[in-house]
Amino acid sequence: MNRTNSPALREGARPLLRSLWLEWVAPLALMLAVVSPLKSSIIDWNWVPTGSMEPTIMVGDLLLVNKLAYDLKVPFTTIHVTAWSDPGRGDIAVFFSPADGSRLVKRVVGLPGDTVELRNDILFVNGRPQSYALEDPSPYRRELPEDPNPLVIREDLGGRSHLIAVLPSKAARRSFGPVLVPQRHYFMMGDSRDNSFDSRYFGPVARDRIVGRATAVIASFDPSRLLLPRLSRFFTSLGSAAPTAPAS
Repeated sequence: MNRTNSPALREGARPLLRSLWLEWVAPLALMLAVVSPLKSSIIDWNWVPTGSMEPTIMVGDLLLVNKLAYDLKVPFTTIHVTAWSDPGRGDIAVFFSPADGSRLVKRVVGLPGDTVELRNDILFVNGRPQSYALEDPSPYRRELPEDPNPLVIREDLGGRSHLIAVLPSKAARRSFGPVLVPQRHYFMMGDSRDNSFDSRYFGPVARDRIVGRATAVIASFDPSRLLLPRLSRFFTSLGSAAPTAPAS
């Protein structure tokens, strides 16, 4: 007789399976049913694998993404239900790349109808150069290994101040345009200007490709130090004028 198929064993297994369903499977399924739509259309998070937004955002940062910043979408789609605002100049936007569909994090530097130009790393918007001031690079030098002497500069982008990095020894596209940003499109650039694959390469980003706005760093782990946590960056806002410097 095959004991594995005996009625007694099957009867004994039923309470165990019922307990497993009630205590584990059903709660997990319910949690996924609730969390997945919320993550899809309301709030999300984004790990940062590259240094294209340094020094504002570091490799290993976990970002909070507000998907309700501009509009409401049907869960699991890019279909807009309604919109109440549009990305502003200086926003840190999360969007799907026109080049390959990957999810990117960049800064909005050009709005629909703007003319954007880059001249030797100086950004011009509608023919006007943005304001710049040199900052002390020492707190950020270890986070910018692509260049032994990086420049950290405060850029005033239409009244909103943030830091950018320039890497003089790196081959980069330091001049571009001018280009006219089409309607319903936005020109995106990384804060690490010489280390970013952005609208200079794949063009302006259509409005319906924008997922939301990155608003804060939830947590941060340094991949160059065996994922040692950067505690000074935990729960810090990305909307402040001066980003938190990395721990030395």
